Amino acid sequence: MKKTLILTTALVSLGLAANADVTVMSWGGAYGEAQTEAFVKPFMAQTGINTIMVDSDNPATPVKAMVESGNVTVDVANIEYADAIRLCDEGILEPIDASTLPAGSDGTPAAEDFIPGAVTECGVSTDVWANIFAYDTSKFPEGPKTVADFFDLEKFPGKRGLRKGAKSVLEFALMGDGVPASEVYAVLSTPEGVERAFAKLDTIKKDVVWWEAGSQAPQLLADGEVAMTTAYNGRIFAAAQNEGKPFQIVWDGQIYENEMFVIPKGTPNMEQALEFIRFSTSTEGLRASAQQISYGPARKSSMKEELIFKDGKTVMAPHLPTSPENMTNALETSAEFWVDHDSELNERFQAWLSQ
Repeated sequence: MKKTLILTTALVSLGLAANADVTVMSWGGAYGEAQTEAFVKPFMAQTGINTIMVDSDNPATPVKAMVESGNVTVDVANIEYADAIRLCDEGILEPIDASTLPAGSDGTPAAEDFIPGAVTECGVSTDVWANIFAYDTSKFPEGPKTVADFFDLEKFPGKRGLRKGAKSVLEFALMGDGVPASEVYAVLSTPEGVERAFAKLDTIKKDVVWWEAGSQAPQLLADGEVAMTTAYNGRIFAAAQNEGKPFQIVWDGQIYENEMFVIPKGTPNMEQALEFIRFSTSTEGLRASAQQISYGPARKSSMKEELIFKDGKTVMAPHLPTSPENMTNALETSAEFWVDHDSELNERFQAWLSQ
């Protein structure tokens, strides 16, 4: 009898996953489509596990609620790095034995093959993604070029799209105010730095359109509701490549981090969950993912051959957050900072929004 793997929040909430052997949550949209092609379909073919893919705006939130309520209906979740650290510290996630992860295709042990930080006590990286900003080239043929331009309403008039939350927005604001990426967290760790970030946001607040789901940012840009927007880089790449949108990514001020597969505490299907994670985060799995969407693979062995997009002609390297030319003024998200300051800064952010 075949097992059933469901990638979902929606089906779980409807009670339609009650008979599933394994349930996995991910983010949907272009990212979910890429995971379907890179992970789910090949996993089905190799293991015979029947796989259905649906999405969630942010899997970390329902995972925490499920574990705390003692009603765990999810076996694998795809969550942000800081959430993986925080939820692990809170006992919400199962530890993952890194020694059980497959070696690279060239025989390199997993511990050496993954890039630094890609494997934690409770998580394994699925990719390296970035918050960037993008614009419509038909509206701004000559730019913008820098993160400071995002805040320049005089030179580049129009609405701005921003993710609704403190994380990445405060860092982005400081870089827009001239703080080098290497100094952002030192500044943001002070009361004066927090004030400075909000003061910079004040300069565009009346012109901001807030987005929450990753699919909203490119849609806002496509609909002309904003002149430029922050976004997940893979969503902008997908809109340009798959839909022919005239979108251009500005890499200056990008904020990048690992996305993690984790296992909620109390999963009823631990071995199947581990099987899925091992398969998906193998050399071949991560390489296949990077050929579907422009997020960097977290294994060195996945990058040892030229990565070509699914169209068969687009070389992926220039479109990845980790490409050297895109890292000039790049900031790696500090999981430690957000584990310590997430609650207080989001409270401050919500209060600022209501002012």
